[in-house]
Amino acid sequence: MDHDREVLTYEAFGTAARQLAEQVADDGFEPDLVLSIARGGLFLGGALGYALDVKNIFVMNVEFYTGVDQRLDLPVMLPPTLDIVDLTGSRVLVADDVADTGKTLELVRNFCAGYVADVRTAVIYEKPQSLVRCDYVWRRTDLWIDFPWSAEPPVHRRSGR
Repeated sequence: MDHDREVLTYEAFGTAARQLAEQVADDGFEPDLVLSIARGGLFLGGALGYALDVKNIFVMNVEFYTGVDQRLDLPVMLPPTLDIVDLTGSRVLVADDVADTGKTLELVRNFCAGYVADVRTAVIYEKPQSLVRCDYVWRRTDLWIDFPWSAEPPVHRRSGR
């Protein structure tokens, strides 16, 4: 066990997703759609969709991390970008795996602002330095996190990357 890292297993992820869904439900928030921040938020977004009986799951591709503790200066939305018409007037639950700097969540939340009826954020982990205080958090940590979906290298590296 590495004491410098937080290690999330698939089993613990299942528990985390369910407990986050219970936080949302207990809060009385009924999202019309779940907006997953790809790639890490895809897993949580799908799990929250099932647990909260929400069938409208959207994906926003945002790139920030390029490696362990290596990131771009600012997060960037990647195409295809979400059509704001799909969000207008909705109650939106934004799902991501971690709020580290909070800049990605801030970008997505600001993108939704002014169009949606309500936007709230759900993350598995929130770090103390995050600019965004998430509405629903499973754990808070200041450690590097090993997620089960990114702990191992790709089975095949794409050419030109």
